Amino acid sequence: MNRSTIAIAVGLSVLAASPAWSDQTFSSDKTDFRIETVVQGLQHPWSLVFLPDGAMLVTEREGRLRRIKNGNLVREPITGLPELVASGQGGLLDVVLHPEFANNQTLFISYAHRDGDGMTTRVASATYTGKSLENVEVIFEALPRSNNGRHFAGRMVFDGSGHLYVSVGDRGDMERAQDTADDAGGVHRIMLDGQPVPDNPFVGNPSVNDTFYSYGNRNIQGMTLHPDTGEVWSHEHGPRGGDEINIIRAGHDYGWPKVTYGIDYSGIPITSKTTMDGVTDPLHYWDPSIAPSGMAFYTDNLFPDWQGDLFVGALRSQKLVRLTIRDEKVVEEEDLLTSLGERIRDVRMGPDGALWLLTDSRQGKVYRMVPAD
Repeated sequence: MNRSTIAIAVGLSVLAASPAWSDQTFSSDKTDFRIETVVQGLQHPWSLVFLPDGAMLVTEREGRLRRIKNGNLVREPITGLPELVASGQGGLLDVVLHPEFANNQTLFISYAHRDGDGMTTRVASATYTGKSLENVEVIFEALPRSNNGRHFAGRMVFDGSGHLYVSVGDRGDMERAQDTADDAGGVHRIMLDGQPVPDNPFVGNPSVNDTFYSYGNRNIQGMTLHPDTGEVWSHEHGPRGGDEINIIRAGHDYGWPKVTYGIDYSGIPITSKTTMDGVTDPLHYWDPSIAPSGMAFYTDNLFPDWQGDLFVGALRSQKLVRLTIRDEKVVEEEDLLTSLGERIRDVRMGPDGALWLLTDSRQGKVYRMVPAD
């Protein structure tokens, strides 16, 4: 099924069958738009992915994988998930499709796992049957484990070569982000079987784990590919202030906690430095913090005035941020949906040309953003 067929299938199924409990109209600097409530009643949804048949999968952090078909939430969750733990900020996190999903029905999920040594972030591959996951295999596990319930990260994205990028947070222990023998606090690039990509920047360096692609990352909650360059863009939570947007490049140190625009939650400075030699500066930062989560470039014609803009959800600030970027500089920033009163957990560019949002609550929703007229 090609892209246009997918777009038609998703668009028609949603338009025909969406319950649309609340359609609300909003204005931005460039266009008017409305949001349609496609599904509600999800428990802390975390990630959304579109299937070739027009259905969608949504992860719930408590440990359920849900299917939305013809604009309706299927009552029974997908069975066969691996053993996981929902604790603190951890649980069932991201879901992404294999680059050849239409042929092999393989997907990848990230999640928190606990054993006698503590908790960590895992990634597993699985075969999706429509109602269950089969052939589940753990392909990545961040080590060492700890009992901290914070900063699991878990965002994933495939690049154009079919390599999987996996973010792992610092697990609430900031110094781990600079310890390259420790998997916490960085982005790992792996092949489909979990092995490090042979040309990863630190392969052969005994002081750095081979899967590392970047380090010095605090807690990445959004990852996407730039539509023109194919590079991985991410954003991450700062402490009190200092949320960042970064372009993830091979071997780069993004500085946490040696440099930051934020301060500790106690109010005590973490460092006096916001930049230093050997550290990659953020492309953009927020101070005070917005708690960013989810991100997507807009690339379709449904909103021609938003072409190329970057959209970032915000948990703490309960809004959607639109960024216009030129030559790796933010030249325009606009806050959207500020009156909605929802924590935006995920942002996805849909195959129907719409922007899709997940809201983080015990009554989480799937929203679809379309032109007002």
